[in-house]
Amino acid sequence: MNKPVAVRVVRPREAFLDVQKISRRFGEVAALDDVSLVVRRGEIVCLAGQSGCGKSSLLRIIAGVDRPDAGTIVLDGEEIEGAVHATPEARRIGLIFQDYALFPHLDVTGNILFGLKHFARVEAERRCNEAIERLGLQHLAKRYPHMLSGGEHQRVALARALAPSPRALLMDEPFSNLDRKLRDDIRNETLSLLRKLGTTVIMVTHDPEEALSAGDSVILMRGGRIVQSGTSSDLYDHPNSAYAAEFFCDFNKIPGVCRSGFIETPLGRSAALGRSDGEAVLYVRPQALAIGGEEGVVAKVMECRLRGEIEEITFTVAGVAQPLRRRSTERSGLEPGAQVRIHADPAGTFVF
Repeated sequence: MNKPVAVRVVRPREAFLDVQKISRRFGEVAALDDVSLVVRRGEIVCLAGQSGCGKSSLLRIIAGVDRPDAGTIVLDGEEIEGAVHATPEARRIGLIFQDYALFPHLDVTGNILFGLKHFARVEAERRCNEAIERLGLQHLAKRYPHMLSGGEHQRVALARALAPSPRALLMDEPFSNLDRKLRDDIRNETLSLLRKLGTTVIMVTHDPEEALSAGDSVILMRGGRIVQSGTSSDLYDHPNSAYAAEFFCDFNKIPGVCRSGFIETPLGRSAALGRSDGEAVLYVRPQALAIGGEEGVVAKVMECRLRGEIEEITFTVAGVAQPLRRRSTERSGLEPGAQVRIHADPAGTFVF
């Protein structure tokens, strides 16, 4: 049998990784439904969404460890999925799992060399030594995984993935097993290195803050489909749905009625341009609630809590079933039972 021949495909110059109309079903469940995306060379993309939305399924298909039911993938002008199915090794795509998948019976050097078994021995050793030096692992080279901290595990997994010089790197929740302070430090260190190397990266995360801060662009998924993509500012400042808004921020949700481009709620009247008349919900970010102003409505303070640098105040407002929350770095000096006027900053409100 003849081996499949790699197909060269002409794509736009910016489309280093071009994923088109990928679908994958498991029985009656559509894990991926007509998913398309383009990643530029050297771009770091955060693939975000709730558990079960299809993020990891898409990563596995791009890596070649699973096959789609339909669709094509082109990497650097070469079709790797579609008319042909390139093996994971032939794709030259690095993959870092959530648990790092280090081999417990191999030391750090052995784990890195394992990913270089397709190279000649001298070249494999050169690449291994280069990766160890690049990641600052010289003092750990002979240690075994059970002797490493969480951050050290992550750095070894990264070294192993980068040693073969992959054309792209896929990372599946790579920092979720680390405690918060270490996670921030390791993430910043890792992404700084990847940017310096010009590595093209797709990183899966379910952490909204990580998605907004880590990538050059964000792709938000739900139910096997992409619901919105763009820069962090695009998704945070201009969510196209209630799901997109709530994924990245908690909201006060106030039912109301839209009429002639405005929504009327117990909190007052707000712009609702482009919304048809009828029932709707005003979404107000906690940091968009402001105290004072004659245009505000009367609210009663239920509780005041200091959460580090943030003060959170809970209010009750006549006609609103659920208490409203305000968060601010400013100290209000308010006590439970106090009555004040509150209003919403239009920049932090949305109508869905």
